[in-house]
Amino acid sequence: MAAKVALIIFPRFNVLDLSVATVLGMANHFAPGTYELEIVSMSGGIVPSMTGIGVDTKKFEEQRYDTIIVASMPGIPTPWPELTERLRRALKESRRVASICTGAFLLGAAGAFDGREVTTHWLHTDELMSTLPGAVVVPDRMFVRDGHVWSSAGMTAGMDLVLSMVEADVGPEVTKMICKAMVLSHRRPGGQSQFSVLAEIDAKQERIQQALAFIRDNLNESLTVELLADQVNWSPRHFSRAFKAETGLSPAKAIEKLRVEAAKNLIESGHSSAARIAAQTGFGDEARMRRAFLRELNDVPQKVLKGSRARKAALAP
Repeated sequence: MAAKVALIIFPRFNVLDLSVATVLGMANHFAPGTYELEIVSMSGGIVPSMTGIGVDTKKFEEQRYDTIIVASMPGIPTPWPELTERLRRALKESRRVASICTGAFLLGAAGAFDGREVTTHWLHTDELMSTLPGAVVVPDRMFVRDGHVWSSAGMTAGMDLVLSMVEADVGPEVTKMICKAMVLSHRRPGGQSQFSVLAEIDAKQERIQQALAFIRDNLNESLTVELLADQVNWSPRHFSRAFKAETGLSPAKAIEKLRVEAAKNLIESGHSSAARIAAQTGFGDEARMRRAFLRELNDVPQKVLKGSRARKAALAP
C-alpha cells in the first residue's frame, strides 16, 4: 500500500519546494506504488507562488498521512491556531513530519522540535533560536533528522531531505537511480554545510568543473595531477596551471579542502570511527587527517566530534 504524503503549501510559497513532488514521482517510477502525494493547503483551491504561478491544492483536512511536509513561506511566518492544532495532532498520528526552510517556524509552533534538533535556512537561524527556545537549533546543516521529525535548509535542500526519506524507505539503489535521472550528482548528506566548498571554488571552465566533480566523487582514491589531467584530456602541466588560474588553488589544496569537508560531515553525523573516516575520505590515516583539519579549520577532528556529542547530549531527557 502506498504511503500517503501531504505537502502543505501556503500563499507565496517557493516553487522550489515542489521539487519534493518530483523526487517522490521519480521514486514511484523506479519503485511503483511507493508513495501517494497530495499537495494541500489550509483552504484548498489555487495557491499562488512567489512567482505568481498557481498550484491547485486539496484542503488539509482531518485524515491520516504517513508523512507530512510543511513547505516554506516568505520571511518569518506567523503561526495560526488552526494550522498549529492540525500539526500537533499530526505529530502523534503520522509516521514522519518535516519542514522545509521557514516551515520550521510553523512546525515548531506545534511543539515538533521541543527537545529536538532542527535546522532552517542560514538567514533565519538566529530568529529560530529565539522563537523556539526549547529546540536545539543546528545552524548550517543541509537537513536534520531527529527521531520522526525532520527539517531542512531552504531552496534545493528540500530535495536532499526527501531523497534521504526515500532512501530510508526503499534503499540507496532507488535513490541513486533518482539522482541519475534528475541529473543530480549525488544526494548531499544531512550533515553537510549549507556552504559547500565546491560552491566556494569558483570555476567557470567546464573542464575544471568536471575535474572538481571527479574529485568530489572519488575522494577515497589516490588523486594525482596526472589522473585528474587525464580525466579532462589535458597534459598534467597545463591542467595544474589552468586549475590554479581558475580557482586560485593548487589541485592538492582543493583536494584537501574537499576531503576535510567530507570528513567533518561524517564525523558530525556519527559515522564510524576516525580511522575509518580517514580511510574513506582519502587521508589514509588519522594523523594526516588531523593535520589537514588544523590547516583548514584550525581545529582537530576530536574537537569536532566532542561538539557534535555535546549537541546530542543536550537533547537527552
